[in-house]
Amino acid sequence: MMTNLFSIFDPSTNIFNLPLNWISTFIGIMFIPLSFWFYPNRHFMMWNFINMKLNNEFKTLLGINGHNGSTLIFISMFLFIVFNNFLGLFPYIFTSTSHLTLTLALSLPLWLSFMLYGWINNTQHMFIHMIPQETPTILMPFMVMIETISNIIRPGTLAVRLTANMIAGHLLMSLMSGTGPMMNNYFVPMLIILQILLLTLESAVAIIQSYVIAILSTLYSSEVN
Repeated sequence: MMTNLFSIFDPSTNIFNLPLNWISTFIGIMFIPLSFWFYPNRHFMMWNFINMKLNNEFKTLLGINGHNGSTLIFISMFLFIVFNNFLGLFPYIFTSTSHLTLTLALSLPLWLSFMLYGWINNTQHMFIHMIPQETPTILMPFMVMIETISNIIRPGTLAVRLTANMIAGHLLMSLMSGTGPMMNNYFVPMLIILQILLLTLESAVAIIQSYVIAILSTLYSSEVN
């Protein structure tokens, strides 16, 4: 029995109090069959179709200045987050994407590399990006401050967006399931139907949030070129 509602997000286990739950981050590799790597099959064709669609969309967002193969990092990040989001929907599997430790570890290095690349190689472009066109002279210092703050908080917003969406859905499902033993038997089928609908919504959120994180990262990358 849970002593705290937030204990479902506790990264530690009862085995010597070690954070073994983080191993769930790599369980997604086990879902890929061995035959996937050797010869074409339906599983391979499905993933190839998804990868090609994502590659075309990310190339469009990066524009003509994007380097060849630069979309692979965003596709990999999308698939990694999707795997972890879906695994968190299974019972007794730790949701690693509901922790800022993982989400910040994904967003912060990406943002830092974009900023370093942009300020070192395209310094003039980065300065121009600070001030939108046709900005009055008197407002220029304020626009520089606003743009600087918005750039600094980008990795935090990426991390918090994913974490908050994962936590919110899991907490709602835990609250609803906790009311089951106290409900009348007539309302239990209704609760089950609501839980199934909520699980379907969470599955959609798992895909949408992964897509949003990948798209925003691609947009941030295109701004420094």
